[in-house]
Amino acid sequence: MAEIYVWKGKNPKGKKIKGEMEAESRDQVRLSLERRKINVTNIKKKPKDIFENIEFFQPKVTEKDVIIFSRQFSTMIDAGLPLLQCLDILQSQQENPTFKKQLKKIKEAVESGETFADALKRYPKVFNELFVNMIAAGEAGGILDVILQRLSAYMEKMAKLKKQVKGAMTYPAITIVVAIIVVTIILVFVIPVFEDMFASMGSSLPGPTLMVVALSDFVITNFMYIFGGLFGTIFLLRRTYKTKKGRIMMDDLFLRLPVVGILIRKVAVAKFTRTTSTMISSGVSILEALDIVGKTSGNKIVEFAIQDVKVGIAEGRSMADPLLESGVFPSMVCSMIAVGESTGALDTMMEKIADFYDEEVDQAVKNLTDMIEPFMLVFLGVVVGGLVIAMYLPIFSMAGSIG
Repeated sequence: MAEIYVWKGKNPKGKKIKGEMEAESRDQVRLSLERRKINVTNIKKKPKDIFENIEFFQPKVTEKDVIIFSRQFSTMIDAGLPLLQCLDILQSQQENPTFKKQLKKIKEAVESGETFADALKRYPKVFNELFVNMIAAGEAGGILDVILQRLSAYMEKMAKLKKQVKGAMTYPAITIVVAIIVVTIILVFVIPVFEDMFASMGSSLPGPTLMVVALSDFVITNFMYIFGGLFGTIFLLRRTYKTKKGRIMMDDLFLRLPVVGILIRKVAVAKFTRTTSTMISSGVSILEALDIVGKTSGNKIVEFAIQDVKVGIAEGRSMADPLLESGVFPSMVCSMIAVGESTGALDTMMEKIADFYDEEVDQAVKNLTDMIEPFMLVFLGVVVGGLVIAMYLPIFSMAGSIG
């Protein structure tokens, strides 16, 4: 039975190197390393990880892991290496232990007679339906290297799109959280000190100061209720979003939001056209492609619109008409898809739409960031500055009276 060994040694230039190798015995490891002209100094079995069978403690397989795997796999297949040898090399070089185990089991499944696509189906959290169906189409058409290139290029573009949207949302979220923390500290710790100081003076306080003092007393008295209510609301919203009706209601609301809704709509168009184009050009049928694209859209309203398109095509209609009727996709997009259908170049046309909307998303993210920055600065200035001014008003008043 093969085991993993950790080795240390020196290369022909005398440089110290180390690594891991799966082998039947130490002698096999030593022989393999000596063939590579490595002077071995130490070989030992890799110690067992006590948490290796507990999924919670294992690292997750990231999108980046899958992208790198696809890119390397594509290069090896294109170079003429057999599928099993590619899997063996990629599994041995994989640094993520979770992904390494999965690739090993995938290789064993392929060795036992399963297709590569069927072996990938064992790990739906790592390889989604889109990935598996495109691999199946590549195996059937004998163009696995081309499919893997398309997949890696597609995933890189989708990862970039996701990063842009996350970046646009991160800045305001962090600013709001920091503002809440700062205001809470001022209300709970700073204002009570001023309140005691003003009480010892015995002078009457201005209206804004009285309001801030009252707000501070309210927050201190009801802190646990406010804290619990905030987390209760977040928990309730998350639970609501997990229900079918709640998901539909909130996804519809997101699309209707003034600025964020426009961004979400453009991301949905870019994702829909890019994914559909990639799948059609890879040999996946249009109905199967639309079924997968709908499930991976990330928005129920968009998913329903794509399902209507699928039903329309099954009934003999074009793709453009149901898309236009949905009200989700812009008329320009529907017109371009109609042109692509009539010319028989739907995948090429959708690729062009996706490229255009990638640029539109870039601009929408920039516009959102440009709009949020001054709003956040004004918000912080008014809230924090207002609290500070309200507490210093009595001091200014006393200074004026003395003068």
